[in-house]
Amino acid sequence: MTEPTARPVARPVTPRPGASRRPHGLTLHETVLVAVLGVVFGFVYWAFVQLWAPLQLALGPLADLAANVLAGAWIVVGPLATYIVRKPGVGILTETLAALVEVVFLASPAGPLLLLVGLVQGAGAELPFALTRYRRYGWWVFVASGVSAALVTYAFNAVRFGWLGQDYAMLRLGVQVVSCVLLCGIAARLLGDALARTGALDAFAIGARRG
Repeated sequence: MTEPTARPVARPVTPRPGASRRPHGLTLHETVLVAVLGVVFGFVYWAFVQLWAPLQLALGPLADLAANVLAGAWIVVGPLATYIVRKPGVGILTETLAALVEVVFLASPAGPLLLLVGLVQGAGAELPFALTRYRRYGWWVFVASGVSAALVTYAFNAVRFGWLGQDYAMLRLGVQVVSCVLLCGIAARLLGDALARTGALDAFAIGARRG
């Protein structure tokens, strides 16, 4: 008589480390958040445009640097949205949406070209997060985001406005890097943490990581 063969016991499949963090497409509530951030910061960016002329007066002979002083303030929603959602393209999409709000609803003097500007700004700010595969959100990544945003947007505008032929081109670059590190990178981290502490972002990736 043949002895019965023991049936193998199925072992539970253990997910590979990092598998649950693999980015996917946006969910409905993430899409709504991106839209809300784009609209809100479109108005915020417009408000900073209103500071441009007074700042030019305050800077006197260096009035042309006003745009570089404010540069980071016009990019902050890119790293902020990336910090909250933690999926590819979110920073680029949100920046472009904010630019669209400025063009369509607030009649930005830059016109439709501002959409390209928003795309460039978002790409520059999101690049360091992409290089970490959207897995690192320490302070150094936000500083790198500010530096990257500054360099990419400076290169774009240097071609657009002919900055490289100016005597203080390097001063302009330095001012823009400081502005983007403070008003784009670090400000995005501070804003994200402040919002997360309220519990309003518990349904998003930033809330799950803090839980």
